[in-house]
Amino acid sequence: MEFKENLKKYQDIVNNELQKHIRKQECPEKTLNSSMEYSLMAGGKRLRAILVLATYQLFKEDYEEVMPFAIAIEIIHNFSLIHDDLPEVDNDDFRHGKPTNHKKFNHLTALLAGDGLLNQAYMVISDEIRYSAQNQYKENLINKIIAFQELSQAVDRMIAGEYLDTELQGNQVSKEMLEYIHTNKTGALLKVCVRMGAIIANAPQRDIETLTKYADKIGLAFQIKDDILAEEGDPEITGKPVGNDRELGKSTYVSFYGLEGAKEQLNKIIKEAIEELKNYGEKAEFFKQLAEYIRDRNK
Repeated sequence: MEFKENLKKYQDIVNNELQKHIRKQECPEKTLNSSMEYSLMAGGKRLRAILVLATYQLFKEDYEEVMPFAIAIEIIHNFSLIHDDLPEVDNDDFRHGKPTNHKKFNHLTALLAGDGLLNQAYMVISDEIRYSAQNQYKENLINKIIAFQELSQAVDRMIAGEYLDTELQGNQVSKEMLEYIHTNKTGALLKVCVRMGAIIANAPQRDIETLTKYADKIGLAFQIKDDILAEEGDPEITGKPVGNDRELGKSTYVSFYGLEGAKEQLNKIIKEAIEELKNYGEKAEFFKQLAEYIRDRNK
């Protein structure tokens, strides 16, 4: 129960902060802004933003300094979901149990809403870096620039993974290519969440390396669990149809290993992720429980 309470606490913090970035003003592009808000505030677990905050708090008590980076990664994640749902990619009609953006609005609006969210994320961080250069966090400016650069690289890797995932539909791929796709498509953003939190907290390099290994594993585990839910999840809970990946001919851990084999891979990787945390003791309990949550989630 303690984990669920902590998760809910973090989700409330992130949702309240996201509200500050909603564009409510009257303007000719109001429908575009509404489309961006629709996806950004549609729900979701907020795990990426939470990972940034929780990692930072392993080393520091507050989280105000790292908040812009947590918000930016959540905005970027939602940009990727809008584009992922488009007819030429996954062609999904529902997300979080609601019509996808292009179904709620239209294809062009959804496309530009995704573009708008990606750019807004960079605006959030560039505003923070400018503020830091002029005010109280000036001494940590270099770390923030490094984190910004790593975030940009992670987005590049996510896009590469999404391209390969779509381009190779219907083709048989090797185990190495399957892992490459998943590591980039899903894992890159999850990994950079941990790295940004640790870098901005000025964590020792050995901690950054250890936490990166943990994040690599939960990133891959997250995608494997998505593959499993796409095959046997409850549409009433996941908000997405079952069997869509199979119908599209996507290469997944389920298509490669079979359903039971994918579950075995998931369990193995989660155990390896938790093992990376052994030197942190009780301080890393939230991260251990988060790994188990990724394994056991039903949506």
